[in-house]
Amino acid sequence: KEKEKSIKKEGSKEFIHPQSIEEKLGSGEPSHPIKVHIGPKPGKGADLSKPPCRKAREMRKERQRLKRMQQASAAASEAQGQPVCLLPKAKSNQPKSLEDLIFQSLPENASHKLEVRVVRSSPPSPQFRATFQESYQVYKRYQMVVHKDPPDKPTVSQFTRFLCSSPLEAEHPADGPECGYGSFHQQYWLDGKIIAVGVLDILPYCVSSVYLYYDPDYSFLSLGVYSALRKIAFTRPLHEKTSQLSYYYMGFYIHSCPKMRYKGQYRPSDLLCPETYVWVPIEQCLPSLDNSKYCRFNQDPEAEDEGRSKELDRLRVFHRRSAMPYGVYKNHQEDPSEEAGVLEYANLVGQKCSERMLLFRH
Repeated sequence: KEKEKSIKKEGSKEFIHPQSIEEKLGSGEPSHPIKVHIGPKPGKGADLSKPPCRKAREMRKERQRLKRMQQASAAASEAQGQPVCLLPKAKSNQPKSLEDLIFQSLPENASHKLEVRVVRSSPPSPQFRATFQESYQVYKRYQMVVHKDPPDKPTVSQFTRFLCSSPLEAEHPADGPECGYGSFHQQYWLDGKIIAVGVLDILPYCVSSVYLYYDPDYSFLSLGVYSALRKIAFTRPLHEKTSQLSYYYMGFYIHSCPKMRYKGQYRPSDLLCPETYVWVPIEQCLPSLDNSKYCRFNQDPEAEDEGRSKELDRLRVFHRRSAMPYGVYKNHQEDPSEEAGVLEYANLVGQKCSERMLLFRH
């Protein structure tokens, strides 16, 4: 039911309730007394109890004049460094965008300064080399405190092998992103020191998150959540430059692992069905994952992997420094177990990838 509103008579301080108006019009007299001004009788002149009538144009001019006076006063106060009181603005129902929240400018005298740098890790750029030791020390503390690694486990060589070396080639196509494709470290600098690093790959179709490590002293900042938002905001302008780069991959989602649950908080988000390899909205997957650690997300019982390997002979093999189809390679093999291993590989990577990749055989 719509709320009743009081109606103010123009130029008067008296109020008449809508219900009173309806009753007066309908029955001649209201059910309860109301205050009204009695107008002058015909021929007796203007009602002296009312203020003079004003035209709408004059009222608009008066409002504009008051607005200009307030703006001039605000400008003068701002020039003198005094607090400024502006006219109230109409509230907008539009929520702020992710970019508005993340890239909101801070005053020069802000208590803290956050800077995010993206540096190429493979091959290592000069910026990456210059910050390598500091980045490694953050990783070492993270592994020891968060994952309970012993002090001698997170070594420099292990860190390099795990998060720095990459099989991806650095590419800079003309129609690609300005930073190019390949492997990068997204460094989070707070007040001049690294507090977190997001390891990511920039690929032709997506930005793929590999790993995140951070200084445990700053765990209260929920850096896993914040870094995901930063990577989403990082992916969007790359998409504007290269339209086919359309997705942000958060990596593996393990429903039973509390440390990975945060990945399921973002919408829209999809999980890949492990049997049919189609993307399914995460909302449809969560009830099944609550019941079982492993489950098929595709609800169609007849659906199967459309990209499965169908022609094994077209699979590509690298043997004796030469690339060849498996149909040629198998003619020179006598080991009966060889085909079983190749078939398992083909089923895992699918038909398209088996023709684009090379299976190395001794």
